[in-house]
Amino acid sequence: MSTMLETPELPAVFDGVKLAAVAAVLYVIVRCLNLKSPTAPPELIYQDSALARFLIKSCPLLTKEYVPPLIWGKSGHIQTALYGKMGRVRSPHPYGLRKYLTMPDGATATFDLFEPQSEHCIGEDVTMVICPGIANHSEKQYIRTFVDYAQKNGYRCAVLNHLGALPNIELTSPRMFTYGCTWEFGAMVNYIKKTYPQTQLVVVGFSLGGNIVCKYLGESQANQERVLCCVSVCQGYSALRAQETFMQWDQCRRFYNFLMADNMKKIILSHR
Repeated sequence: MSTMLETPELPAVFDGVKLAAVAAVLYVIVRCLNLKSPTAPPELIYQDSALARFLIKSCPLLTKEYVPPLIWGKSGHIQTALYGKMGRVRSPHPYGLRKYLTMPDGATATFDLFEPQSEHCIGEDVTMVICPGIANHSEKQYIRTFVDYAQKNGYRCAVLNHLGALPNIELTSPRMFTYGCTWEFGAMVNYIKKTYPQTQLVVVGFSLGGNIVCKYLGESQANQERVLCCVSVCQGYSALRAQETFMQWDQCRRFYNFLMADNMKKIILSHR
């Protein structure tokens, strides 16, 4: 009687485990990439006025549906990582002059000044005074891209370097930038006003910089002189509520809290 040798078959349970693993991976990818998020035009909240109607008419992009790039375009995490670390495919490198200002307490404030590369569309002298986000400065990718675009459209740009953020600039007083300090930004604006008495100002702040520029304009009515408008980009309006949000695990928020805290630690330790 001959013995028949048969190749053992994998149990069906193993196939089910593989399918479950594949399904779990696909779910994580869809969730992380936010692929199920529908596209929609931005929600505009404004007071009906002649200026608001003019802005909406002049910027039709504000009312159009935003269609992000496929696959990675709907994920804020991937956009932040790619743009923050890599920048654009051909990231611009505008060249400006670094200015140094001595503050009353001995601190040395710095900002970079970029001259326009073309005539402004209305033929006037307009300067953008720009305040970057937390721990940022004029050498960051998003600031360089913004400055390059503004220069080509006829704007002079002055970009504040947050006190202590530049790795090659030593502190000359026992303090660095804080969440609400407007001293360095105010010094930069005063320099621009004195150096270019004919210029009008467009105030721009990103993230933490949005808080600083809005606080600066509200501190004194004199700070609003010659200011055409203020643009606050991605401003966090309440530091206390934002702190609670960044302690949550949903949408990897606590991971960003760790990254920002680690970056702040590196800046502080670099000046010890």
